[in-house]
Amino acid sequence: MSIKNKHLISSLILSLATIGGVAHADELKNLLKTADHFRLGDESMQVETLITTFSHDGVKEKERAYLVYSRPNRQSLVLMQSPSEKGQKVLMSGDDFWMLLPGSQRPLRITPMQKLLGDASIGDIATTAWEQDYEGKIVGEEQCDKRACLHLSLNATRKSVAYQHIELWLGKTLHEPLKADLYVQSEKLAKQASFVMDKAQAPTAVDQMILLDQLSSHKETRVQYVSRKPKAIPDQWLNPMFLAKNPNLE
Repeated sequence: MSIKNKHLISSLILSLATIGGVAHADELKNLLKTADHFRLGDESMQVETLITTFSHDGVKEKERAYLVYSRPNRQSLVLMQSPSEKGQKVLMSGDDFWMLLPGSQRPLRITPMQKLLGDASIGDIATTAWEQDYEGKIVGEEQCDKRACLHLSLNATRKSVAYQHIELWLGKTLHEPLKADLYVQSEKLAKQASFVMDKAQAPTAVDQMILLDQLSSHKETRVQYVSRKPKAIPDQWLNPMFLAKNPNLE
């Protein structure tokens, strides 16, 4: 075989590998986009969220209510609704997170791992989009509780997200999220999540996310999405200084 032909074959193999890689990346992106839709709904949303913690024997310990406003491009505003937290807010804008306390005009910088209640952190309810924040590979088809599912292995593309690595399982047919292993930067398994859909046979949205701590408490925290509705969110609501000077939004 001539050197010229060897170069042509090598170029062809490289081209096919590149095309295959692009196709794989597009397939992964589409899977994550569909899974995100089950979790997040439309682009701009208002979501009533209830977080409940349980003891090791299944007894309810605490419960808190939150109102979450979300927009595309990693923008979320969380308003605490329970009496003990009323007036507190958390703002997420891109890689920046702030907490605003009643009576203070100085927003406090926080991280997405800031705990809300139990093992639910800001990053768990501040609508992190898997499609935008992760890349990885499709491991293959598996069985999840006697049903076919797809196993994805994901790595974060930004350091500011709550979890740097996720092992994720989606339904094979509809690509709804089923369960996830959530790892922090140290590569330790922090939480295991399972997702309860609104309709078992024809799901349209995630109804609950159940978190099991794997680092310390090993307790259960349930994040319930009580209601969702489209909501146009004013630009100024995503400005920490505006929120500090205008505490009453509702």
